[in-house]
Amino acid sequence: MTGLLIALGGISGALGVALSAVAAHYPGANNLSTAAEFLLLHGPAFFALAALARTQALPRWSILAGAIVIAIGLGLFCGDLASRVFLGERLFHWAAPAGGTLLILGWLWFALAGIFSMVARTNPAKTD
Repeated sequence: MTGLLIALGGISGALGVALSAVAAHYPGANNLSTAAEFLLLHGPAFFALAALARTQALPRWSILAGAIVIAIGLGLFCGDLASRVFLGERLFHWAAPAGGTLLILGWLWFALAGIFSMVARTNPAKTD
């Protein structure tokens, strides 16, 4: 699983740099700049999730589930913005809002998982 997270981080970073370069030379490419920023911000986040997976602070399935939701959200959000610039049309109606919503939900997933993890450590189940 850590390999997948590292790959997602690398792909996000590479696409973010590529879209930044294109946006710098493409007239009216504000959508590409936004997509690039999102990808560049989430690339290191995937690396952090890979490191988190090794600590066992959260169950591995939980980390993988949240990362998949974030990856799909990035694909929809950034893909839709790039599609508008390169193809002149959306991926599909509501692709960017759906992707943004998935990004928010993915990060809330980790916030809740962290809270539940803290609560579980401070209130261990009684075994008697």
